[in-house]
Order: sequence, then structure tokens, then C-alpha cells
Amino acid sequence: MSDRSRVSTRVGAISPSATLAVTNKAKELKSAGAPVIGFGAGEPDFPTPEHIVEAAKEAISDPVNHRYSPAGGLPEFKEALAEKTERDSGLIVAPDQVVVTNGGKHAVYNCMQVLLDAGDEVLLPSPYWTTYPEPIALAGAVTKVIHTSAESGFRVSVDQLEAAKTDRTKALIFCSPSNPTGVVYPKDEVEEIGRWASDNGIWVITDEIYEHLVYGESKHFSMPTLVPEIQDRCVVLNGVAKTYAMTGWRVGWIIAPPDIAKAASTLQSHQTSNVSNVSQRAALAAVSGPLDDVARMREAFDRRRQVVFTMLSETQGVSLLEPQGAFYAFPSFEGVLGRSLRGRTPETTLELAEILLEEVHVALVPGEAFGAPGYARISFALGDEELEEGIQRVMDLFQS
Repeated sequence: MSDRSRVSTRVGAISPSATLAVTNKAKELKSAGAPVIGFGAGEPDFPTPEHIVEAAKEAISDPVNHRYSPAGGLPEFKEALAEKTERDSGLIVAPDQVVVTNGGKHAVYNCMQVLLDAGDEVLLPSPYWTTYPEPIALAGAVTKVIHTSAESGFRVSVDQLEAAKTDRTKALIFCSPSNPTGVVYPKDEVEEIGRWASDNGIWVITDEIYEHLVYGESKHFSMPTLVPEIQDRCVVLNGVAKTYAMTGWRVGWIIAPPDIAKAASTLQSHQTSNVSNVSQRAALAAVSGPLDDVARMREAFDRRRQVVFTMLSETQGVSLLEPQGAFYAFPSFEGVLGRSLRGRTPETTLELAEILLEEVHVALVPGEAFGAPGYARISFALGDEELEEGIQRVMDLFQS
């Protein structure tokens, strides 16, 4: 009998999603009766807006949606996405540059499969979304992490990018508004990074899924709009999950040069075929409809953002930047590490997260998952009362 591994080496090396792991553990404890408050999930707590749900109901009844459709997306949905992209970011694209995917993660995976070869290097500023490194590795490429800090506003500089670049550098991943930090890059820095990438012939993979979730004076700027010369070496990733409270509908998309989009569609034709037609019809209603519900959700997130920032800023041993976008705070707990908390002394944020869950039933994602030990991500996409109660439990534990 062969002693070869039953699981392939490439898949065996993948780390499970830390955010989903925390969310699932919190749900298990809650089902068992524990009063758990979960700050782990990057998921709006609002229902999908009613006009989107109604579009899905109508789609279910139409037999045309009971059949296969083009692997890269319904033509009318791709047309709507091109119009939405011009409306929201000023980027003019053709429908043949759009590929509809089974959620944002699928868009990331297909993008890496199409762009990367073995040995290519991808520049990834940290803190980063926990999923990015895995599809890079599955493509045989190498993630080159560039560390940023609270002192730099968790924003990477061109000097850092230049220092990290080698003759193997193929792409840069850029995310603004940022998951997990909530940072939004200012216009001049987006332009500077885009021009650097263009000058060096480096692809930019820009994740814009939080484009509508910005607060205060912050604004979202799409890099290929500001720097048109990178459009032939730029892939935009997006989806309906965050903006329209549609995480479970599983609809994302890629916007890319026509040859890259065609290749991604060809890959998808062998991989998953089309995204659910009903979900696509719902998403079409989302991107084509009014943004009134989005504005209401953003107003709620903004209120919660300020509550989290105020409460955590007053907590002994905790420091954080004020979130500018998305729905995450990314506090440093380094002032808490090494202290006794109810007889237990955490040395890492992994250990601290375990203590918080077991002692006060609060679930958050430790910074190690995002390439930033000493920090943790706290989602404020949950009800106001739960939010305040959860932060108060953390404060009480740290101050006891």
C-alpha cells in the first residue's frame, strides 16, 4: 500500500480561515447556551434589502433561471456591473471585462490562478485579509509581506514597495478601505502607488469590496481611475456581500483587461460554471437600484464605529486608530499582554482571544491571522446593544 499522503501537499498546507473559525466556535458556544458576543464575522447584521429579495423571488419563478447560463455571468448583469462601476468609481469598462464569481473569495482565487506562475512574487502589505496568502500559494507563487504599523497609519509607502521589489515581483495586492484595519488611503497616496506600479510593470490587484463604507472626511478612490496608465495591468475585485448585506448570496466579480477576463471565465467554465442565476438576478437588482438602504446601513456602522473607538480608547492597555472605512476596528492589545487576567497571563493575542472567549464570552480574531501579532480585529457589524455589551465585557476583564 502506498504511504503517500491522502491529502495533496498544496491543499494540506492551507490554513483554515481564521475569521470563519472564530465565528463558528462562537456559534457553537452560543448554541450550547453560552451568552457569546461575536466580533469575528465580517458580515452586516442587517437583512438584505427587500427590493433585492423580491427580485430573487421573481427570478425563482422564471424557468429561464432554472437552466445553465454563461459561465462568466449573465450578459445583462455584466452590463449592469459596467454601469455601476462607472457610476461609483468613474472607471469605464466594457461588459467583456467583467467576470461574475461565486463571492469575493472566488474572485481572489481565480485572479491568482490566471495571473500567477510558480515562483512569482506578490507584494502584500500587512495587516492583510487572512484569505489573500492562500490562493497565492495554491498558484505556486510566493507572498512577500510588507509590514506596516500604526505609526504609518497602517499604510504602505512607495519606499517600502521599492525596497521589497525584485525581478520576480509580479503583483501588488491593494485594499482600501482595508480589512482588517479600517484604514482608507488618501488620494495622493493611491496615485503615488499606482504610478510606481505602472513604472515598474507590476500588476495591481485592488480589492474594492468596501468602497461604499467610508466615514467622516474619508473618501474611496479607485486606483485605475486615478492612474489610467495601470488599467492594462490592474484587476479590480468587488462583490455585493458587504455593501448590500448579501454575504450568503455568494456573488462577487472581477474587472480586468479583456484577455485576463476571458481567461478567468474559461477557468470558471471548468471549475464552477455559472453563479446561481437567482443570486445574479438579486445582485443585478442591488447594483442597479437605489442606494438608500446602503446609506442607512452606513449611518448605523458609523454610529457603532464611534462607540467602539470611544470605549476602546478609554480601556487600559488598549490603543487604536480611529477606523475610517469598512466595519472593523484594529486595536493593539500589546499593553495587556503579559498581565494577569483572572489568573491567566496571555503572551500573545492568540492566547488573549482564547481567554476572552472562555472568561467573558467575547469572540474576536487575533492579529496573527492578519500578519499583525499583538493586535486583533473587532467587527462592529452587529447590533448596538450587543456591541456595547461586548466591549464593556472586554473593558471589565482588563480593568479587573
